[in-house]
Amino acid sequence: MTTRTTNASGPLSAVAQRAVPYLPLGLLAGLGAVLAFLWKWPCRFGGVWNTGVGQFTNFCYTDIYPLFWAEHLNEGKIPYVDYPVEYPVGIGGIMEFARRLAGGDGVRFYDITVILMGVSLVAGVLLMAALAGPTRRWDALWYAIGPAVILCAYINWDLAAGALALGGLLAWARERQYLAGALLALAVATKFYPLMFFGALFLLTVRTAKWLPFLKTAGAAVLTWLVVNVPVMVINFEGWKRFYAFSSERGADWGGLWYFFQTKQWGFLADPDSLNTMAMAVLAVLLLGVAALALLAPQRPRLMQLCFLALAAFMITNKVWSPQYVLWLVPFAVLARPKWGALLAWQIAECWYFFSIWLYLVGRDSEHANLGIGDTAYFLSVWARLITIVVLMALVVKDVLRPEQDTVRQGGVDDQSGGVFDQAPDRLVLLPAAR
Repeated sequence: MTTRTTNASGPLSAVAQRAVPYLPLGLLAGLGAVLAFLWKWPCRFGGVWNTGVGQFTNFCYTDIYPLFWAEHLNEGKIPYVDYPVEYPVGIGGIMEFARRLAGGDGVRFYDITVILMGVSLVAGVLLMAALAGPTRRWDALWYAIGPAVILCAYINWDLAAGALALGGLLAWARERQYLAGALLALAVATKFYPLMFFGALFLLTVRTAKWLPFLKTAGAAVLTWLVVNVPVMVINFEGWKRFYAFSSERGADWGGLWYFFQTKQWGFLADPDSLNTMAMAVLAVLLLGVAALALLAPQRPRLMQLCFLALAAFMITNKVWSPQYVLWLVPFAVLARPKWGALLAWQIAECWYFFSIWLYLVGRDSEHANLGIGDTAYFLSVWARLITIVVLMALVVKDVLRPEQDTVRQGGVDDQSGGVFDQAPDRLVLLPAAR
């Protein structure tokens, strides 16, 4: 009996020892989730959701509450089946789950959604810490209690996609390729941006010529995406495709450079009929640059560096750049280049933009224009956010080209997210320095 008890407790003890270092981060992430909820106090408890510009002047706007009515969830309609939803099926599933628990109560719907997103934040922080590795675990504080995260956490459903994407990359790091593909596919089915990470995996696969792990991941991803999407497509194809049609049809919107170009009438850049073509063309050029960097760099880039660069390129060329998109980038910016100065400047710019967008919307209301700001002040924040992200991208590119200056490599810790790439030889010899 004694021997069996000892053997049984051994693995449990080992698991506990591995979990204990993450406990403080989990608690701090929980604190961040609570602070984000309290930030919405004037809306959630003060009733200003229903008072016009009050939700903007109190900086507590969220998409979650008004969409309960806009998507007819209050009437008991099932997303996609009874009413087309402008989000991928992952968010539609979360909406339906919260709707069933909330009944016809919009505030309860918001509260349930916040609980789900708070859990997603805690999970995302722990997954990010695991990806960072033991020596850089505390870098996950940027995601746990970062000011921009607290401000933007519950504007939309983005935190769910973040947890799934980070889980997929951690599964890759643990060389569990099928699980990696499934989780990344669920992330793409929730928000579209994690599709960029497959590109990063593909580029490193080309460089190392280790194809089987990537093919396993890609195969599992395709199968998982089909499993969660095809049933909805079969039930109501028109309802399912609303997200994709909306993404194609929408014009330049808040936060994006294209909105600035159109507002200021910057020549051909302001042409709404060419918007989709221009946005896709610029994104393609940037992604080709990332591909060239991945394949031609003197030393194989870290996976997080490529994920960050691809995601940042996707964001700065998008037709809309909502404040909550900062939640997409925080984990990958920190994991790509954990240097505090540039990251702090970027976070300040993100917070600046957060306050600017709501005051800008107030300024566009003729009855309350004196409480808001105009084009000049708003677009300064737009450009500040863009410039700080471009600076981060440039610093990451410099680290890739001069790996001896990469703080992660200097610390003697290779990219914890590299998975099979960490052990793979650098087979693609394209530069003399790579020999």
